[in-house]
Amino acid sequence: MTILVTGAAGFIGAYTCRALRERGAAVVGLDNFNDYYDPQIKRDRVASLCPGIDIRALDLGDRDGLAALFDEVQPDRVIHLAAQAGVRYSLTHPHAYVDSNLAGFVNLLELCRHRGIAHLVYASSSSVYGDSATPPFSEDQRVDQPRSLYAATKAANELMAHTYAHLYGLRSTGLRFFTVYGPWGRPDMAPLLFSRAVLAGRPIDVFNHGRMRRDFTFIDDIVAGVLGALDHPPPGTDAGEPPHRVFNLGNHTPVELERFIAVIEQAAGVAAQKVYKPMQPGDMIETMADTSRAKAAFGFEPATSIEVGLPQVVEWCRTYFGDRA
Repeated sequence: MTILVTGAAGFIGAYTCRALRERGAAVVGLDNFNDYYDPQIKRDRVASLCPGIDIRALDLGDRDGLAALFDEVQPDRVIHLAAQAGVRYSLTHPHAYVDSNLAGFVNLLELCRHRGIAHLVYASSSSVYGDSATPPFSEDQRVDQPRSLYAATKAANELMAHTYAHLYGLRSTGLRFFTVYGPWGRPDMAPLLFSRAVLAGRPIDVFNHGRMRRDFTFIDDIVAGVLGALDHPPPGTDAGEPPHRVFNLGNHTPVELERFIAVIEQAAGVAAQKVYKPMQPGDMIETMADTSRAKAAFGFEPATSIEVGLPQVVEWCRTYFGDRA
């Protein structure tokens, strides 16, 4: 079986490629290595986690290049993790989200449809829940009141995939990721931002005056969920519903921001210099995943607490960034 992974140089993408290779799959990846954050981190991540894996430099907006790659590789299944990420960045760079998350996703859907892909697994986000959902967030709750353009594009991806499942029978599974963290994580997210700042003795911005709770999910648990979803495609159209499903992948254990910072302080051996600030536009006060549907479908059961996961992040930051922390 050949599996194409988009966003293969990204945080979740690189770990997913490694896990697929370890279980014997033929893996080909693509990534545009853009400069949303330092591309050197992406190159180093690939070198560390994905040695020997074929990862092409390609943008989802390049329809001809994408079609040529599909024709060359002839993937059986696709794991689509490429996207323009980040809630706050979407406030200032909206077109990047339209180009990648909307137009790029349609390009991918069209190729999956016409090349007979057996199963498409794609990244959604816990951000889709917006203002309308009540923790714990379940897949049955409304997602039509997003707080950011990023969240809106991810909700739109779910609607697009549902439409292709309904019209063309394209089997697809959307995964709503809840605040994924771990070594080699995204440097724009709180686990790395806070860890690096505490290690370097810099102040950290604590938004909403610390009154926030997040469902932090360790990368190993997320990758187990991605592979579980890949191995359990939706039933075909003969089951009476379009072959499209959506699952939460989270830790089901929201953590107070102050406790999160305290674990980093303990791991770093340094007290944080906290600067309390008001709520940022687009942010959510609390996230919490109801993961019962994923557990029933493919046995998803996250097992990593922040007391286990965050020290690994702090140690990785200390090793990778060193004096650049």
